Amino acid sequence: MSATSFGPPAYIALALQSLCEAVNDCASVEAARERVMTSIARMSREIAGSKAFIGDGVRLVVLPEYALTGFPMGETAAQWRAKAAFDAEGPEYAALAEIAVKQEIFLAGNAYETDPHFPELYFQACFVIAPDGKTVLRYRRLVSMYAPSPYDVLDKYLDVYGEDALFPVADTAIGRLAAIASEEILYPEIARCHAMKGAEVFIHPTSEAASPLPTPKNIAKQARAIENIAYIVSANTGGMTGTPIPQNSADRGSKIVDPRGLIICEAASGPSMCAYGEVDLALVRRLRHRSGMPNLFARTPAALYAGEYAKAAIHPANTLMDGAGVTTPDRNFYKERQQRVIEALSKRGVI
Repeated sequence: MSATSFGPPAYIALALQSLCEAVNDCASVEAARERVMTSIARMSREIAGSKAFIGDGVRLVVLPEYALTGFPMGETAAQWRAKAAFDAEGPEYAALAEIAVKQEIFLAGNAYETDPHFPELYFQACFVIAPDGKTVLRYRRLVSMYAPSPYDVLDKYLDVYGEDALFPVADTAIGRLAAIASEEILYPEIARCHAMKGAEVFIHPTSEAASPLPTPKNIAKQARAIENIAYIVSANTGGMTGTPIPQNSADRGSKIVDPRGLIICEAASGPSMCAYGEVDLALVRRLRHRSGMPNLFARTPAALYAGEYAKAAIHPANTLMDGAGVTTPDRNFYKERQQRVIEALSKRGVI
């Protein structure tokens, strides 16, 4: 296979480190929705300005995790759904689609969203909107400490959407794209399941602790890139307002990691466009086709692990389902569920 047969030319990706103006302190649903639209307008200007500075090679822009709302801090599920969860056909996604069309980019990000099949819940979703305004990827976060996930209602979720909805990969003009939500970068299985479906570029919206020291998530970003021979485009928040948490606690470190695990760009503190760099799909494809010890992806004995995972039964599925249907959790539910898992593992002698 010739070098020129490995795909389209390289392009520029931008992990936009943007301020999160959280809606927690908004006194009403109307005020929260107004703040969201104001944030979208600000990010639209930031994207336009960044693209004008970097140049027309920018094809992919990734926004941070829940950058338009922040995360729930004491709100009930119903309150957060009303205040901060977007409808798939609602004005927030429509406004984001306008940015993608106007700037001729693939726009990726993360938001809480409603689902008509699960009116009692909300999900945290990563999305990619194409330059034509269509959403080409929607990935619902599968592992979350304090929010519902498809795994919590797995049987019904599979009945509605099918197995392909769990680990979706979008085949696009800028490569095969998949998403990892924030903390999920710590779970190698999530990246690997996407990679086994062809993912070459992982979008990683995150809102994580700022530190000049190596953090678990930053170590994991390089590990996931190496293991799967894939790019990681990781956008962190550039600070967060509207909550009691000190503003710059979740800040700095937006970066792009190449398929060899090399960090090719990284942003310092505050809102920043400095985490931009080249995504070379031909490099991914060359490395994946090359025989040798570094090709960890091709050497993975997946069938060897499958049986052990099937027997493990560590964290049960369907914990938000009962005989009457879907239940709406309170915040204590998540801590109590984890404690039950820990106790069960201890009784089995696993921990």
